[in-house]
Amino acid sequence: MVAAGVLAGLSLLSLLTYGYLAWDSLGLGPAQTEATSTGLGEEPGAGGLSSQPHIIFILADDQGFRDVGYHGSEIRTPTLDKLAAEGVKLENYYVQPMCTPSRSQFITGKYQIHTGLQHSIIRPTQPNCLPLDNVTLPQKLKEVGYSTHMVGKWHLGFYRRECMPTQRGFDTFFGSLLGSGDYYTHFKCDSPGICGYDLYENDNAAWDHDNGIYSTQMYTQKVEQILASHNPRKPIFLYIAYQAVHSPLQAPGRYFEHYRSINNINRRRYAAMLACLDEAIHNVTLALKKYGYYDNSIIIYSSDNGGQPMAGGSNWPLRGSKGTYWEGGIRAVGFVHSPLLKNKGSVCKELVHITDWFPTLITLAEGQIDEDIQLDGYDIWETISEGRRSPRVDILHNIDPIYTKAKNGSWAAGYGIWNTAIQSAIRVNHWKLLTGNPGYSDWVPPQAFSNAGPNRWHNERVSWSAGKTVWLFNITADPYERVDLSARYPDVVKQLLRRLSQFNKTAVPVRYPPKDPRSNPKLNGGVWGPWFKEDEKKKKSDKSKGANKQKKNKNKKKAN
Repeated sequence: MVAAGVLAGLSLLSLLTYGYLAWDSLGLGPAQTEATSTGLGEEPGAGGLSSQPHIIFILADDQGFRDVGYHGSEIRTPTLDKLAAEGVKLENYYVQPMCTPSRSQFITGKYQIHTGLQHSIIRPTQPNCLPLDNVTLPQKLKEVGYSTHMVGKWHLGFYRRECMPTQRGFDTFFGSLLGSGDYYTHFKCDSPGICGYDLYENDNAAWDHDNGIYSTQMYTQKVEQILASHNPRKPIFLYIAYQAVHSPLQAPGRYFEHYRSINNINRRRYAAMLACLDEAIHNVTLALKKYGYYDNSIIIYSSDNGGQPMAGGSNWPLRGSKGTYWEGGIRAVGFVHSPLLKNKGSVCKELVHITDWFPTLITLAEGQIDEDIQLDGYDIWETISEGRRSPRVDILHNIDPIYTKAKNGSWAAGYGIWNTAIQSAIRVNHWKLLTGNPGYSDWVPPQAFSNAGPNRWHNERVSWSAGKTVWLFNITADPYERVDLSARYPDVVKQLLRRLSQFNKTAVPVRYPPKDPRSNPKLNGGVWGPWFKEDEKKKKSDKSKGANKQKKNKNKKKAN
């Protein structure tokens, strides 16, 4: 009993030391919490809480697999640890290796090969966005009465107005359109001389909000405002896509206090950013309780891809990093926290993928999934809440036909089934197959961050035999991808290559257009924003049609 009391005291002290708001500071003692949980201090059930849950999806940016307290990190994340411990930890959870792909799959429930976004990310100067014929998660939730709000990073294209978040299902949007930018000034340079402002409220530049506030804190304040002004008896979908902990590595000074001992400057800055993010999620949770949402809410937390070691992130003991199809690039931190869970305080080791949130959340919201929508995601709520088997047995990590081809790849190396020069990766049950150029493949242990600068001497390097373009791993037995089994099990390799070939037959053409000079913010009032004008294109075509008619008439007269 004494030991438990001491631990509890230390836990409380640590929260206060971090500068978190105490529960009582918001008037949330036990009595007030019960009163506010129904919204207006009525008896529970008196207001008739909606059977549709409030959905809060929190997406962190570039958080490494190891970079959470419950995965053994030296970075303290008491909020994430507590929410995960009281909910369900997802320990076989996969996303995509980069920003745009994960976000597109979350919002559509489809693999990249089915949206045309299978190569890289959407660049600021590209006339490209999530194809408009794809139905989005907020659109489906609006159909069944949800209020839909997005706060944070969009990164799904904006070259025309129809691509903007408010045109893709969100009632309101406050955040950035690009993949990264300064956390305080909200400016982004894509290349020398191509720079602009990137903070939006709905469809307009949010100059009024440019008060030099750190984006993680600014986004949290916006979430609190949305929750304060909404009626908790009506269902709400909140998509909070924090910019943190993506580069540039910036954080308010007070968050460095506990990490002065970290010599590596990138790791130290990264730790401070993550500490601030953890506090932000604490404050979001407080707001859910204060304004009466919590008891009927589902909070989902996910990183969008693995960490980038050169920018302070750690995926140890997994292999590889952001931008690769090794486990370190695609296996993510994730959990679900909700009073509605049946098996609270448990760990889910069933296969879960970011596409699964689309059908899962629509079903929980009592919505309908159209039969003509060909989804790649599965409803996995019973898997998470009740501990049942996952309906998912495979994941197409990706097929990227225009990524740099592996020099030694060939159809022969793929047994005539698949060209192994093409970058691809697939998981089927316990097996994972990679072909082509899988990217940076080192293991980066914690001691790699022990020096002032990046130190690759500590990294475990692997020298492949010349010409290697196929790898096979039993991920269940070997989650760190240390033992390549492709030579030992050629029949398994062939089976997975056939599965890749089947998926590839359903792929749509890649959308990756060249830069458009009209995207320059200088031509748009110094702001990154839609530049493609459909009306102008129509006018031009109408003018050319008119000119052609006049020419034809002149020619007729001459002929006469």
